[in-house]
Amino acid sequence: MSHVLLRWMTSIACVMTALAGATPVLPDPSLAAAAVQSALSVPQTASSQAEAATLRAAAVAQTEAASRTVPSDTVAYTPVRGKVAIVRATAYNSIPNQTDSTPFITATGTRTRPGVVALSRDLLRQFPYGSRIMIEDLSGRYSAQLKGRVFIVEDTMAARKTNSLDIWMTTRSEAMRFGARQVRITAVR
Repeated sequence: MSHVLLRWMTSIACVMTALAGATPVLPDPSLAAAAVQSALSVPQTASSQAEAATLRAAAVAQTEAASRTVPSDTVAYTPVRGKVAIVRATAYNSIPNQTDSTPFITATGTRTRPGVVALSRDLLRQFPYGSRIMIEDLSGRYSAQLKGRVFIVEDTMAARKTNSLDIWMTTRSEAMRFGARQVRITAVR
């Protein structure tokens, strides 16, 4: 009974405020337009662009120098670190039978290209979109396509697939030649 009374009083209060003309006050449209215009127009001078280019070049040089140096007391150096999973790998290419209605667009909105992989939805929790992974073939077949390459997760597979990875290939014959294999995927940091 108290719920009905509360609901009745709330609806009466809403009607009373509507009749009283209590509408929220909005800012003047010209004020809002001026604020948006000032936020979008950030002038950049030639000197600030030159400074940004110099800083960017210095950061790139520092990163390249750091990646070339390996500590001398290290027994083995590997750039691969992170999460590992053993999955079933297949290959696909951009034909409508193997994809949705937009065969050349990935789930992240980028175009398909060599180095793009699709993961099943359960693996996307471990390796989210944008993850860089290395793939090691465990089937015993040699694959120059996988050796030492870094792939990027940008697509997803059909909902019925689990514990699976799809590697994008340029042609159907390449995808058929690849077949299905057991692989180990490792996140690269």
